Amino acid sequence: MLPRSSPTVLFRAVRATLIVNPHSGRGAATRVAGTVADTLRAAVPSLVVTVTADADATSRVAAQAAQRGDDVLAVLGGDGTAHLAAQAVAGTATALAVLPSGSGNDLAAALGIPADPVRAAQHIVQALRTGQRRRIDLGRIEGAAGFTTVLCTGFDAAVNKRANAMRWPAGPRRYDLAVLAELAALTPRPVRVQAAGTEVELEAILVAVGNGSSYGGGLRICPDATLADGLLDVIVIAAVSRRRLLRVFPALRTGGHVHEPEVTVLRGETVRIDGDPGWPVYADGEPQGTLPVTVHCEPGVLTVVA
Repeated sequence: MLPRSSPTVLFRAVRATLIVNPHSGRGAATRVAGTVADTLRAAVPSLVVTVTADADATSRVAAQAAQRGDDVLAVLGGDGTAHLAAQAVAGTATALAVLPSGSGNDLAAALGIPADPVRAAQHIVQALRTGQRRRIDLGRIEGAAGFTTVLCTGFDAAVNKRANAMRWPAGPRRYDLAVLAELAALTPRPVRVQAAGTEVELEAILVAVGNGSSYGGGLRICPDATLADGLLDVIVIAAVSRRRLLRVFPALRTGGHVHEPEVTVLRGETVRIDGDPGWPVYADGEPQGTLPVTVHCEPGVLTVVA
């Protein structure tokens, strides 16, 4: 694990790899990959570009970049691509550079990176030229994967699963439609959530654990979560009617749901969620099995260019 330090430190890139996810944004990444690569070469002339066929290939190339000691691993894709890359570079000297071209792009937004991938590449070049990087936290599922943004279970995990299977529309609207589709199957379940010595046991529709504040393309489920505070924010939404949920969910765009009576907010370094073993768990929009789950915060373990 890298030691904690000031958020900004001097950094100069000598060797870098760019991973392109050709499936990201329904092919959008492929269409801009050449321009993005040319832009990045203004700061890293020796940039190596690899188009990966699937998640296994992305993980393999990312691991090779970290093992080789690359200064920067850049990823042109969505939160799922960044999720895979983060597994490889966490705890190493290789910095992650995120170039958003997916449906959600919540990590890029949290880092203040422009949503347009070409503008994002220009932003990264400027950061490299000025020699700056940051260290952020990673949420870690005990015995399993780390995540950069949000882990969820219950209704929102089911929505994630449905949204991932949808081919239309692109962008955050896909998540909104998945919410409406999953409402018909909404079933509260008993859960027990523990964080920082506090235990909550209730009938709930969802539990979210945030290293970052948003998921689903800007839904601010954990609005007060920050990437470098050494803590995980927890949101538990108690059993509500479908009609009530439709009123609460729009508040996720602004984070106003935390003031609703059905919402419990917790915070801690470690979070334990027990409940229905049939409830799926998703992190960074990727499937991570089912309940129960224990999550730890790993402070400052991931270096990013931003």
